[in-house]
Amino acid sequence: MVDNRALLFLSFGGPDREEDVIPFLQNVTHGRGIPPERLAEVGKHYFTMGGKSPINGQNLHMIDDLRALIAERGLDLPVYFGNRNWHPFIEDAVQQMARDGITDVVVFATSAWGGYSGHTQYLEDIDRAAQACRDAGLTPPTMTKIPPFHDHPLLLSAFARLLDEARAAMPADEQDAARLIFCAHSIPVSADETSSADNTHRYSGQVLTASREIRELSSFAVDGADGTDVEQVWQSRSGPPHIPWLEPDICDYLRETVTAGDRRPVLLCPVGFVSDHMEVVWDLDTEAKETAEELGIPLYRSETPGFAPEFPRMILDLVHRQWEDIPGEDA
Repeated sequence: MVDNRALLFLSFGGPDREEDVIPFLQNVTHGRGIPPERLAEVGKHYFTMGGKSPINGQNLHMIDDLRALIAERGLDLPVYFGNRNWHPFIEDAVQQMARDGITDVVVFATSAWGGYSGHTQYLEDIDRAAQACRDAGLTPPTMTKIPPFHDHPLLLSAFARLLDEARAAMPADEQDAARLIFCAHSIPVSADETSSADNTHRYSGQVLTASREIRELSSFAVDGADGTDVEQVWQSRSGPPHIPWLEPDICDYLRETVTAGDRRPVLLCPVGFVSDHMEVVWDLDTEAKETAEELGIPLYRSETPGFAPEFPRMILDLVHRQWEDIPGEDA
C-alpha cells in the first residue's frame, strides 16, 4: 500500500434489475416529491432494456483497466468503487476504506465537467459519505476530488482517435460527406448560467471548447480562418417543459436541418460522456437513430473513451497532479 493511500472511483450509479429501477429513481429524485407513477414513466427506457443500466458494467470494466495499469507500473494503489445513487454506494466505500486503514484518498468522478451536477454535487457526495463514516464510529480518510478534466490532452486525443475510427468504418462514399455533430447532456439554462461564480456559462463553454479541440485533433480539422464552428447539440433533457434547457435537442436539430435541405450522413460524437451508459444507448443509439431513419439519413456514432487505452493513463496522470510520487505521463 502506498502510505495508506487509495483511489476512489466515484460514479452516478444505475439499476441492475427491474425491481431496482424505481428505488434507484427515488434516490436520483430524492426530495423532489415526484410520484411513483411518474417515476415509472421516466424509467421506461430502463424497463425496455430489462431494468439493467449499462453504467455499472462499464464502470467495472474501466476499473479493471485502471487496476491493470497500476499493476503494470508496479504501484500498490488500491482502487475502491462507490456511487451516488445505487450500489455500491459511496458511503459504503468510504466506510470500507476507513476499516482498511486508508487515510488519504484521491477521488476520480466520472464526469469531466464543471458546474453543479458535474462537479459540485460530487463534492457534496464526498462530504455526506464522510459524515456517514463518522456516524458509524469510524474516522473517514481525507478525500480530495480531482478537478474537472474536460481539457486533459489524453481525453481529447482519445475522442479524436475514436472519431476517426468511426469515420473510417463508414461506407467509403459517405466518409468525405460526413457531417460531424457533437452531443452532450443538456442542463437547465439557469444552471448553466450559474455554473461558475461569474455566471460565464462554465458547463456549456467547457463542452463547446472540448468539441472544437477534438475536431481540430481529428480528420475533420478545418482552417480556422473559414469561420465555421462545430455543430453542438444537446440531449436527455427532463423536467417541466416550461423550464428552458440548453438547446437544440439532437432529434429536433436533425429534423430542422434535414427539413432545411441538409441530407448528408451524420457522425455523432458523444463528447459529454466517458462511457456508453443509458443516455448514450437510449437517447443516441435508439431515439436519435430512429429519428434519422424516419428522416431517411444515415447516422453513425463514435465510441466513448472509457475503454480506450488513453483513459486509465489519464486517470493516473490526474492522480499524479495530486500526488507527485505517483508517476504521470511526464515520468
